Amino acid sequence: MEARTAVPAGASRAARLAWCLYDFGAAAWPVVIATFVFGTYFTRAIAPTPEAGTALWGEALAIAGLTVALFGPPLGAVADHAGRRKPWLAAFALLCIGATASLWLSTPHSAPGRTLVLVALGSVAYEFGLVFYNAMLRDLAPPEALGRLSGWGWGLGYVGGLACLAVALFGLVNPDPPPFGLDAASAAPVRATALLVALWFGVFAIPLFALVPDRPRSALAYGEAIRRGLGDLAARLRALPQDGNLLRFLLARMIYADGLNTLFIFGGIYASSRFGFSLREVIVFAMAINLASGLGAFLLAGLDDRAGSKTVIVLSLMALVALGAGVLMVERARWFWVLALALSVFIGPAQSASRTLMARLAPPELQAEMFGLYALTGKITAFIGPALYGWATAHFASQRAGMASVVAFLLLGLVLVLPVRERR
Repeated sequence: MEARTAVPAGASRAARLAWCLYDFGAAAWPVVIATFVFGTYFTRAIAPTPEAGTALWGEALAIAGLTVALFGPPLGAVADHAGRRKPWLAAFALLCIGATASLWLSTPHSAPGRTLVLVALGSVAYEFGLVFYNAMLRDLAPPEALGRLSGWGWGLGYVGGLACLAVALFGLVNPDPPPFGLDAASAAPVRATALLVALWFGVFAIPLFALVPDRPRSALAYGEAIRRGLGDLAARLRALPQDGNLLRFLLARMIYADGLNTLFIFGGIYASSRFGFSLREVIVFAMAINLASGLGAFLLAGLDDRAGSKTVIVLSLMALVALGAGVLMVERARWFWVLALALSVFIGPAQSASRTLMARLAPPELQAEMFGLYALTGKITAFIGPALYGWATAHFASQRAGMASVVAFLLLGLVLVLPVRERR
């Protein structure tokens, strides 16, 4: 077991709460924009057909994921040598907020390209920010409490996504007549959810920048930090095959993360197309599965510290594969609800424990670089999941065929993670 250590200097309870609140605010982007509200709105109101919209949405997010995979590790490596992380995080947070607010201009039947560019830009900025956000984890808690902090942060992120969806549903989409004079004919209540997400993200990000301690700025000149960071990254990549344990984890995570990401991206679209959910029903569905996922992250956070991150990952993936297969077979919306909610309980723990395991395996001085590699393994094949989902849906004219690819990714990831040894 890991030896007990003191909490890192400057990491107060307020700082840890502020770190979690960033996730509370940022989680509104993948939930409202990438997945449930704007994804469904795009496929129904902007794209020529729902099937074409599904394919275009998947392609845009696939391109964004490939961009993150290519540039995430160099950014992390340079940041480790530059010292400070908050300026990087602030820049990408602002970029994501700006792109999101601009989606207000995406009216029905407008050119799909503009919306897709903004969504891809927001996705890239959001994911780049997570490289530096995740790298702060080990600076905020002792080793024996990393699982709890990661799980609580992830759980609070789900609560934040749920809360933002609730505001979108009851404050913007549901009221009749729409509030603030919004024009329902131009889908203004739905488009206004983009402005809500931008505001939500910005407000809840402020405590992190005010309260969370940052590493001191490096004495290296910025150009030298870039040179050393890229050089060290190249050496790290050359040596990675010699660390079979870390390589196995990164490969396994690359596969099952693709399945989880695709599941979130297309969950609302699947419910809408397969079972005829309306936009309002999709939002209620999203609220329910986010609540279940957040609850799972909270409940299994302690098990992460007691039994190990790998144990939580394996248990979660086993449940996801079994319940995902059940979702494919059901024909009634009632049973879809039951299985989807049960499945969602294990999504949060799988993601949170993966972050914890990466923080434990990575050297303290290389957290940003290693989380850059972590982002790479989460995104280098990210184009495959959405693209395969979109291709299978279009080729077989069936959303069920697309969802079957998600279960296959989760099963393969489970098989690959079994040999990984956790260093505790």
